[in-house]
Amino acid sequence: MKWFIKCIKQYADFKGRARRKEYWMFTLFYLLFLLPLALLVGIEIGLEIEVPIFTILFVLFIFAIIVPTYAVTVRRLHDTGRSGWWLLINFIPYIGGIWLFVLTCLDSEPGTNKWGENPKEIND
Repeated sequence: MKWFIKCIKQYADFKGRARRKEYWMFTLFYLLFLLPLALLVGIEIGLEIEVPIFTILFVLFIFAIIVPTYAVTVRRLHDTGRSGWWLLINFIPYIGGIWLFVLTCLDSEPGTNKWGENPKEIND
């Protein structure tokens, strides 16, 4: 949970590096919040509830989390030695999302690169 909170605190920080653990723990907690909310939206749609409170919460959550998601992904790409512009590869149908997944799974570039020190080498 501390990694998720760290990413939320670095809301729009596209500078620096994010290690794999930070990125994947953020993604895990993001999904742990998103999936139950999506299930409740589905139930809400099935029951045809007049005031779709869970749908509103779902949309608000997506809008609130989109910038931190892009920020941590860009920092993760920086950690692998790539520019944040590689995030745009996600727009290539089929292969783009797979390639971005592979890039986020790669190990950190050792030592210091142009985006800062290796976070794995710094004590937490």
